Amino acid sequence: MIVLGVILLIVGFVTGISILWTIGIILLVVGAALWILGSMGHALAGRRHYW
Repeated sequence: MIVLGVILLIVGFVTGISILWTIGIILLVVGAALWILGSMGHALAGRRHYW
């Protein structure tokens, strides 16, 4: 999810499409939050680890 967010950020920046930029930021933030919570050992949506 983090990689997809970064790709959308780059594509949105290069092409000037603001919706891709916005979605990229949202995916990046959500992916980082899930990664941090998963690495701390918290169960997320019934899963012990988030990949």
